[in-house]
Amino acid sequence: MTTIVGWDTATDDVAVAATRNGETILERLVGAEPGERPRHATALLAEVESASERAGGWQRVDAIAVGIGPGSFTGLRIGLATARALAQALAKPIRPVGTLAALGRGADQRAGGRQGLAVLDARRGQAFAALYEPGGEVAWPPFLATPDQLAERVGSLPRPPLAAGSGAVRFRRQLEAAGAEVPQEPDPAHRVSGRHLCLLAEVGTPSPPESIRPIYLRPPDAELWLERDAG
Repeated sequence: MTTIVGWDTATDDVAVAATRNGETILERLVGAEPGERPRHATALLAEVESASERAGGWQRVDAIAVGIGPGSFTGLRIGLATARALAQALAKPIRPVGTLAALGRGADQRAGGRQGLAVLDARRGQAFAALYEPGGEVAWPPFLATPDQLAERVGSLPRPPLAAGSGAVRFRRQLEAAGAEVPQEPDPAHRVSGRHLCLLAEVGTPSPPESIRPIYLRPPDAELWLERDAG
């Protein structure tokens, strides 16, 4: 039996779940209140402990799964730091999972045999995106694009995909004009699921805590500001 507790903090949500052999033990999605900042720092640890308790305690947990982005720099740092600290303290392996892959898993369930396009709002008028074949094989690895660049790539596909995620919602006009189907809000396909993260981790490869690195796809704002000031 394989029991996994996992979480993703790359978006504005805190997505946490526990699974055992593909069955969901607990799943929670904690969103930010309207007008408030994401609750990564205040809600994550409590939700993780709740998931481990429902799984029978940390002694019954075989591995920790963590979303590695791309997404919010602050959210990713909190999620990965929590995973590293717990893995080292509890002697548990970590199984890293791409945030877009978890989002694509949800899109695949709605795509009806089509490709699933996972799209996150990257701010600054850009999107993080990746395209997945039915069943989860990667067609386009994660990349950063403007909405027009993304729409151009979508328009080149032989069959329009189903697009899901915060970026699909924000750039709905461009994606739908290119032929993609974008579910209406508040469809759950637009939010990262902790359950999907854990299910992907069940077939993932464990990694030592110190080797886990986030997927950023572009430099953090702080680095850009330093480069600007230096220039």
